[in-house]
Amino acid sequence: MDTDIIEERKGGALTVRTVGIGHQNFEKVRMRNIFYVDKTKFIKEWWESEDEVTLITRPRRFGKTLNMSMLENFFSVEYAGRAELFEGLAIWDEEIYRELQGTWPVLFVSFAGVKETSFPKAKQSICRMIGELYRKYDFLLKGDLLTETERELYQNVSMYMDEVTAASSLQTLAGYLYRYYGKKVIILLDEYDTPMQEAYVHGYWEEIVGFIRTMFNVTFKTNPYLERAVMTGITRVSKESIFSDLNHLEVVTTTSDKYEGAFGFTEQEVFAALAEYGLSEQQQLVKSWYDGFIFGQVSDIYNPWSIINYLDKRKLDTYWANTSSNSLAGKLIREGSPDIKMKFEELLRGGVLEAVIDEQIVFSQLSAQKNAVWSLLLASGYLKTVEYRFDEPSGQGIYRLSLTNKEVRIMFENMIRDWFYDGGDSYSCFIRAFLMEDLDAMNEYMNRVAMSTFRYFDTGKQPSGEEPERFYHGFVLGLMVELAGRYTILSNRESGFGRYDVVLEPLRAVDDAYILEFKVYSPRRESSLEETVENALLQIEKKPYEAALKAKGIEDGRIRKYGFAFRGKEVLIGQAQT
Repeated sequence: MDTDIIEERKGGALTVRTVGIGHQNFEKVRMRNIFYVDKTKFIKEWWESEDEVTLITRPRRFGKTLNMSMLENFFSVEYAGRAELFEGLAIWDEEIYRELQGTWPVLFVSFAGVKETSFPKAKQSICRMIGELYRKYDFLLKGDLLTETERELYQNVSMYMDEVTAASSLQTLAGYLYRYYGKKVIILLDEYDTPMQEAYVHGYWEEIVGFIRTMFNVTFKTNPYLERAVMTGITRVSKESIFSDLNHLEVVTTTSDKYEGAFGFTEQEVFAALAEYGLSEQQQLVKSWYDGFIFGQVSDIYNPWSIINYLDKRKLDTYWANTSSNSLAGKLIREGSPDIKMKFEELLRGGVLEAVIDEQIVFSQLSAQKNAVWSLLLASGYLKTVEYRFDEPSGQGIYRLSLTNKEVRIMFENMIRDWFYDGGDSYSCFIRAFLMEDLDAMNEYMNRVAMSTFRYFDTGKQPSGEEPERFYHGFVLGLMVELAGRYTILSNRESGFGRYDVVLEPLRAVDDAYILEFKVYSPRRESSLEETVENALLQIEKKPYEAALKAKGIEDGRIRKYGFAFRGKEVLIGQAQT
């Protein structure tokens, strides 16, 4: 059987469904008979909710754009009479919805492409998209629907329009369509938070928030021509940021029960697809890689991107993790506090962490609030909820979180490798020298690594007293990734006083064990880096790690002890005599 087609019989006729990668246009998917999992029940559920403005958050590549395109195709007057788009799907079994199809004016806008490095460029990109939307409705310029003043304003909508014009542009266009069709307008805004995430990464947060707050207020709050609206995104940006005036917003996050099966593939849907392609024997393998997402009360949700790619290519890979940019997740962990890195060590080991989750993401506080990072990683799909409990005395929800699945873990491991390999091959050379116990080479390569990556672990804005710790906690994550399968790496859970120790426990009898002590040079207590190294080695002797290793059958001569001393970007490594 061909690897990218399946055969399906409908009404006795043989049809072929092609597995197409990256399709987000519902009409194209249906007209070209591309593989599709029926999510049209979402249309009925949303319409009958009677919510005026709905914000739905889901991780990237979970079918948000395709579902928004589906809503447009179903409701828009532009698709009136297009029964072929929905015949055979669940929504078409509802007689009342057959009559509803194609009866509303719809505005569909996407901010997915707004990935700019500065506010002027981001604003221009948003204005360009709105200008293109206006060109789609140029027929409004014909006849006497618009006054001369309105015609002039209409034609001034472009990528170069001012902020005041831009802020009211969607409401204005909705008003023109209301006049033309005699019905209020459905507005669909896809990936609303992409500009905010890019603004946080590139440092123009306050500017973009001011611009978008005004636009959203005019479009979704004070718009007399609005019938209903749906917004989608990855995160729920805080009300204080852009939704301060939208007190009527219905927010549906990954922990909400609403629409829990409408985005992503359920396990039943995945197993049915595998069966259609003759891949049922791969169910458990696919599950171990791609299962793990939880929406509302529905567990065993799979990301569609990885499943569709697997059906097409028939091999396991980090498809979802490799799409788009993981720059924000990497930035939050790399530049995060030592506490964040220590908790991430536990996640990489397959453990869990406890955190208070606030689903309203405040980007400007991501570096200040200790649990904000975990809130964003949960919303983005990198973490899943293992257990939830409500703490009545504090009035807070306590979440136990773990990495979502194997694909996500591999993504983070590759990300950590990239942190060190950006500086060349010094890190891999250090690992080889370390395993060969070549102290001179260890010192040479470790200094190269520190020189090229030390600042990489800080925020790059203001020097931090935690800079050394940020670096060597990140360094330990690197050790965990590079030596996984050969060592169990354990780190001291206490930190914050300029020292940190690590134990590498061998998984093979032929390998040595290692105890590493990291210590920052203190001019008040030490006269040189050499003295700092000696103090680090003395610190090892005060710890019970050696006894614990011996209790596991590791002989005295197989336990190596190293002291790492830091002064700025300079590193000195010393070894205890055995």
